[in-house]
Amino acid sequence: MKRLALALLAGLFLLLLIVVLRTLTFSSRQIAVQPAAQSSLDRAALLQRLSRAVRFRTVSHQNPRQLPAAEFDRFRAFLAESYPLVHKHLDRETIGGQSLLFKWQGRDGALKPILLMAHMDVVPVDPATEAAWRHPPFSGAIADGYVWGRGTMDDKGSVLAILEAVEHLLAAGFSPRRTIYLALGHDEEIGGHDGAAKIAERLRARGVELEFVIDEGMNIFDGIIAGVAAPVALIGIAEKGYLSLRLTVETAGGHSSIPPGDSAIALMSRALQRIDAAPFPSRLDGPTREMFEFLGPEMAWSQKLALANLWLFDPLVRKQLARSPLTNAVIRTTIAPTIFNAGVKENVLPTTAAAVVNLRLMPGDTIASATEHVRRAIDDPKIKVEALPTQMEPSAVSDIAAPSFRLIERTIRETAPQALVAPALLVAATDSRHYRGLTKNIFRFLPITLGPEDTKRYHGNDERISVRDYERLVRFYARLIQNSDHL
Repeated sequence: MKRLALALLAGLFLLLLIVVLRTLTFSSRQIAVQPAAQSSLDRAALLQRLSRAVRFRTVSHQNPRQLPAAEFDRFRAFLAESYPLVHKHLDRETIGGQSLLFKWQGRDGALKPILLMAHMDVVPVDPATEAAWRHPPFSGAIADGYVWGRGTMDDKGSVLAILEAVEHLLAAGFSPRRTIYLALGHDEEIGGHDGAAKIAERLRARGVELEFVIDEGMNIFDGIIAGVAAPVALIGIAEKGYLSLRLTVETAGGHSSIPPGDSAIALMSRALQRIDAAPFPSRLDGPTREMFEFLGPEMAWSQKLALANLWLFDPLVRKQLARSPLTNAVIRTTIAPTIFNAGVKENVLPTTAAAVVNLRLMPGDTIASATEHVRRAIDDPKIKVEALPTQMEPSAVSDIAAPSFRLIERTIRETAPQALVAPALLVAATDSRHYRGLTKNIFRFLPITLGPEDTKRYHGNDERISVRDYERLVRFYARLIQNSDHL
C-alpha cells in the first residue's frame, strides 16, 4: 500500500509538473509591429460622404422582385460623383444588374490579385421600431461621435471605406504592385446570388486566381471575451454552413371537443422538444481551438493553465463555453426553431402542423449528417423532414500560416495597436463563400469596435459607427493595399 501511495503521489507530481511547464511555455502569439504613420485625411468630408450614403434606401427584401433598382442606380451615381479618381483610373463593370466590380491593374502581372469585398444593400427596418431609433434609420445623422443609420456597420461603412482608401492612394500617386479587385455586391442580405456569385463566376470564367479575399465578418471585440482585458480583433478563417429544415405532420383533424391523443400540434411540439433535448455534440477544434491558442497566453493564470492543457481540461472548457449562447455557437452545430404554423380556428383541430428549424453547421459537419441527426432525434416516421432550397455546406478553413493571414494580422496591429489578434469561426454567413473556388485564403474581418451592447445593432435598432472607427477603417484598407505590395 505504501508503494502504491508513493507511486500515486509521484504520478500526481509529474502531472502537476507537466501542467505547470506547459502553462509557463504557453507564450504570446502576438506579433510586435510599429503603428503605421497616419497620413492626413479630411475627416469632415469622409463623414459627410458616409452620411449621404446612408440616406439611399438600398434595401434587400426577401423577394428579389422588390429590389429598389432606381435607388441602387442613384447610389452608384453618388459613388461615381464622390470618388472620381477611382472611376477614372480603375476598370469598372456592372454585374448582375446592380453589383460593381473594379479592377486596379497592378505593375506585376505575374502576381495573384487580391480582392476586397463589401455590399451595398441593407436589411429593412421594421416600421414598428422606427420610433425607437435614437436618430431616424436612414438619416445618416452625425451626432455624439457617431454616424447613425442602417448600413453604417453592415455594410455601407465598408463600401465607402474601401473606396475612400483607394481614392486617397490614387491622389497620393500610389500604384499597386499586384492587381486589386474591389467587389461591391448588391444582394448579400438575401444570399448574394445575383451579386457576389455572378462576380465570382465572371472572374472564374476569366481564369482569375486570387491570392486572398477579405470580406466583412468578425470585428474588434471590447469587453466581450471573458478573461481578456484588451480589445480582441478576430479574423474569421471559416464560417458555418447554413441549413433550414421544414417539419410537417398530417392528422385527421376534427372538433376540438373530442381531442385525439395525438393532435398535429402535439406531435409537432414533441418533435421540437426532442430536437431541443438532443443538441449536436460540442467540439473544441479547428478555428475555435486556434482562437484560444492565440488568446490563452493573454489570459489570467487559471484560464491560461486550462487552455495550455486542453489535453486534460478539454471537457471542462467545453462545459464552460456551452453556458453562454455566444460561445456555445462556436463549439457545435446549432439548431433553432424559427417558424411554427398550425390551426385556423380556436375550436377546430388542425389537420397539419409545420415548423422550420434553422441550423448553422460547424466545419466537419455536413448538410447530410445534420439532417440525419435531426431525423434520429425526432424518431417519428409521422414527421416529414425536408431541406429548404437555401443551404450551404460549412466553408473550408483558411490557413493561419498563409502569408495573407500574416499580412492582415500585421495590418491590424499597425492600425489598431491596442488590439490582440486571433483567428476565429464566424457563425453567420457572408458573400465570401461564393469565392471559395478562386482562392484558399478567405478572411472575414471588419475593424470596427463592438462593446457588449453593440452586437445587437447588427440588423437591429440604432445601428451606428463611431467617427474614430470609420477613420480607422479607411486607414486599415489603405494600409492593407500598401502592405500587399510586400506579400
